[in-house]
Amino acid sequence: MKKVPFSIVDGFPESQRDLVVRLFWQAFRQKLNQVMQPETKAQAFLRRVADPTHAVSALSPDGSVIGIAGFKTANGAFIGGGLGDMCAVYGIVGGFWRGLLLSLLERPLQAETLLMDGIFVGNDARGQGVGTSLLTAIKERAVARGCSHVRLDVIDNNPRARRLYEQQGFVAEETIEMGPLLRRLFRFRRATTMIWTKTG
Repeated sequence: MKKVPFSIVDGFPESQRDLVVRLFWQAFRQKLNQVMQPETKAQAFLRRVADPTHAVSALSPDGSVIGIAGFKTANGAFIGGGLGDMCAVYGIVGGFWRGLLLSLLERPLQAETLLMDGIFVGNDARGQGVGTSLLTAIKERAVARGCSHVRLDVIDNNPRARRLYEQQGFVAEETIEMGPLLRRLFRFRRATTMIWTKTG
């Protein structure tokens, strides 16, 4: 595969919002489809709430987004929004129950810890160091914000991602087993919390 050059930037260009949504859905569709379907509304919601101020992007030379690492702070999240956003897309009833179920995946913020809010790389750019560069950038942003840790959760059916995180110095801290309902809805059995800690 021909290596594709890329650059790492804060945020993502507004002109790339639709592509960002497509790449996000491509990466997380299996996990989210049961709750967020139909796909047209899922992408409409993501398009509405995706926040470039909580993301780091990998851009190809023509400015196209080929990967993103999102994060969450007290001021917002890469994929944030609220019940009002959900109801605006799905209606009051549909938005309410979807919001309730998705809230079960929420993770609390912790002191001196930057919480990752998803990382994904387009299929054509995989295996070229994009994910590694995005994780490096996230760690740099964490330190710049005064955080000594980066936290993420990896699900059991994504061993490739876990290997990458381990290579980047993330250490498994806790594994949570999903109950029967969550297993059926989100298509994974367990999630492991992994922590990177600044040294020196």
